[in-house]
Amino acid sequence: MAAAWKGFLTFGMVSIPIELTPAARSERISFNQLHSVCHTRLKQPLFCPTCDRFVERSEVEKGYEYEKDQYLLFTKEELEEIEPESARAMEILEFVKLAEVDPVYFDSSYYAAPGEAGTRAYQLLLDAMRKTGYAGIAKVTMHGRENIVIIRARDNGLTLHTMFYNNEIRAVADSAIPKKTEVKEQESKLAMQLIESLAAPFDPAQYADSYQQELQKLIEAKAHGKKLTVVPHVQHAPVVDLMEALKKSLSSDKTAQKKSLLRTVPKPSEVEKKSRKTG
Repeated sequence: MAAAWKGFLTFGMVSIPIELTPAARSERISFNQLHSVCHTRLKQPLFCPTCDRFVERSEVEKGYEYEKDQYLLFTKEELEEIEPESARAMEILEFVKLAEVDPVYFDSSYYAAPGEAGTRAYQLLLDAMRKTGYAGIAKVTMHGRENIVIIRARDNGLTLHTMFYNNEIRAVADSAIPKKTEVKEQESKLAMQLIESLAAPFDPAQYADSYQQELQKLIEAKAHGKKLTVVPHVQHAPVVDLMEALKKSLSSDKTAQKKSLLRTVPKPSEVEKKSRKTG
C-alpha cells in the first residue's frame, strides 16, 4: 500500500524516518447511479458553463472565492511554499496519558513504520512509551491540512490517529442531555448486574456489519432471479416497568443474549469476491 505521508518523527534531538499507511478503511457495498430510462451509469464530468464544454483535469486550477463570483487564483508552487515544517517532520510536542484524551477527538488511523535508518531509534521510542504509558501529541501536514495527531505505542509498533481540533468539536445539544430523574437503588443494582453478565474481553473479530451481509444476500438472490426471504423486524417500545425488564434480562440465558447481539463474519461469497476484484 502506498504511503500516505513520508517524513521524520522527532522527539527532542532524535529524528526517526517514518512513513504512514492507513490503518483502516471502510468495507461496504456501494451502488452506482443509473438513468431510470435506459439503466446507463450516470457520470459527473467537469463542465465549464462559460466555455460551454467539458474540461480536462489538466485545465483545473485552484481559486478562493473572496466575493461573489470573484476568485483569487493559486498555483501548486505557491501553496507548497507556505507549507509548514510539519509537512516534512512531525515533532512530538508533549506526552500525555491516553486515558485523558476523549475519543470524540479521534479521526483517522495510520500505522507508522520506520525507515531502515531509523529502526533503532523507533524501537527506543516504542519501548519507552510502552513502559511509561504515555502517548505523544504532534502535528503533521498532509492532504492540504495541518493535523494534530496522537501517537500510541502498541505491541506491533506505533499507531497514529489524526484528531479534530477543539473548535471542530460540537457542543452537546440541550436536547441530547438527559433530564435528571431519580434512580432507585434496587434498579441500579440490577442494571449493574446486567452489565456484569454481559461483560467480556473485547474481541473485534466477533462483530460484523449485518446490514452489509443482508445486502450481499439480496445481491446474490437478484443475480440468480430469486426472492429474498426477510425476517420481520422486532417491534420495540419504551420500557414502562424498569424493574420487571431488568429482572427478565437477568433471568434469560447470557449466552443466548450475546448470540442474538453478535453476528459471525461469513466467508466471502463468489459475488463479493468478484466485486472486490473489480472494485
